[in-house]
Amino acid sequence: MKWFFTRKLRQSVTEAEIKLWSRLRNRNFEALRFKRRDEIGPFEVGFVCHEVKLIIELDGGHGVGREIYDPKRNDFLKRQGYKVIRFWNQDVLRNIDGVLRSTKQALSSAA
Repeated sequence: MKWFFTRKLRQSVTEAEIKLWSRLRNRNFEALRFKRRDEIGPFEVGFVCHEVKLIIELDGGHGVGREIYDPKRNDFLKRQGYKVIRFWNQDVLRNIDGVLRSTKQALSSAA
């Protein structure tokens, strides 16, 4: 049943997710393979490159009530070796090139 929930989430995407995904998919960014809305352990992540263990999360106005959830989730992901970077939806919509530059910097600092 977990696959059904994940499938439903994949069908409801934001404009920012569509815009970022168009730049990450098909190895368009740094020749890395990103997956969208993938699962790592019990958690779903926005965009992930397993090769370099980088997760990109987008935040909109839905962050209320996640203050307890996110630290536990981030701790788990870090213990698995992943680096998590976050951007606001508006940053993606207004400055996608800046978001990609920041992502590239995160890649070089993770190496």
